[in-house]
Amino acid sequence: MKHRYLPMTEQDQQEMLKTIGVDSIDELFSDIPEKVRFKGEYQIKPAKTESALMKELAQMAAKNADLKQYTSFLGAGVYDHYIPVIVDHVISRSEFYTAYTPYQPEISQGELQAIFEFQTMICELTGMDVANSSMYDGGTSLAEAAMLSAGHTKRQKVLVSQTVHPESRAVLKTYAKGQNIEVIEIPFKNGITDIDALQDELDQDVAAVIVQYPNFFGLIEPLKDIEPLVHKMKSQFVVSSNPLALGVLASPGSLGADIVVGEAQPFGIPASFGGPHCGYFAVTKKLMRKVPGRLVGQTVDEDGKRGFVLTLQAREQHIRRDKATSNICSNQALNALAASVAMTALGKKGVKEMAGQNIQKSHYAKEALRKNGFKLPFDGYYFNEFVVKLNKPIHEVNESLIKKGIIGGYDLGRDYPELENHMLVAVTELRTKEEIDQLITELGDHQ
Repeated sequence: MKHRYLPMTEQDQQEMLKTIGVDSIDELFSDIPEKVRFKGEYQIKPAKTESALMKELAQMAAKNADLKQYTSFLGAGVYDHYIPVIVDHVISRSEFYTAYTPYQPEISQGELQAIFEFQTMICELTGMDVANSSMYDGGTSLAEAAMLSAGHTKRQKVLVSQTVHPESRAVLKTYAKGQNIEVIEIPFKNGITDIDALQDELDQDVAAVIVQYPNFFGLIEPLKDIEPLVHKMKSQFVVSSNPLALGVLASPGSLGADIVVGEAQPFGIPASFGGPHCGYFAVTKKLMRKVPGRLVGQTVDEDGKRGFVLTLQAREQHIRRDKATSNICSNQALNALAASVAMTALGKKGVKEMAGQNIQKSHYAKEALRKNGFKLPFDGYYFNEFVVKLNKPIHEVNESLIKKGIIGGYDLGRDYPELENHMLVAVTELRTKEEIDQLITELGDHQ
């Protein structure tokens, strides 16, 4: 009989107590003084039978607004994308989901190769030379890029655009505080980084300039215009990017980025409740030895047979702690595997087609809103998100939408007071014309 837990009978309990030489469970706690022992009753519900408990939990779970029953237009960093069926099949194999750090290459070739393939595909998308074996999430990757830049340039100032994800900026400030690094936010103009304001702040003390591509409002930042300004001051150019968008956009590497970071969630990782995620981190060759986390390299054994190993570990804590570039020595290998399987299943053509559908469907939605009289504050090129202004608080609008089976967009007023009553709408390849039209109809009373 299969159990989801290990059952213990009264006989099992007595045999264990006899084996360790005590007569009762209370005797195990005899060293704890009576006066500090808890004598009351815990404020929890009485225990239920397994069948009654399962029924109650199923009823509670049914209250959740999941993406199978609701139509989602919520993005802001976590997206409802197509996930090939093969992803769950592969990551559910015990040799992958039980594996952690492959320190012993002789018995970890499968895990190491999977991570190596992830690194390779991230390099192809970003146009960079080297990628690590994934990090906790996109926000962590961005903050680590800033810390690497500060250490590399020996400077203590970082400029970050306000069009970078608010949560990533918060993580950056947390990291920076401990390292005594000054973080200056650059305002936006018409939804993209204000280049004039950026120029005013750029000087010889700036370690890095960080922008997002596409940015938090969904717009495409002009990397080609920003890059020469950054490198003129010998600062590092850090770009946080949606990897799916790179299926159709020019890669940050081709536009002069020194470090490209981001969130691999669009590939094979469900939205869940905001995690777990998989950050990626890619750099030029000159920064290879300063990359945080782990790197998997390809080599050959003494017989000339291809193999994979953890490499460049000299910059890790467990070898040269005093010179470590980061305190991260972990990776999101299972999520990185999910992303790798998804990208492999889609292929280069599939990734490009999927990205193209995001552009086409979001543009259809925005133009339909415009034709119906909605105010759209930002012009410019965008990927799969855009901003629309409504005449009511967004939380009220979303409450009305959820009753119609629609998960509304993100309330920008939470992070940008000047954008109160503005909604960030995400339209992915999974949204149908009928679903988009229904959203526009339901928003009709709030324009």
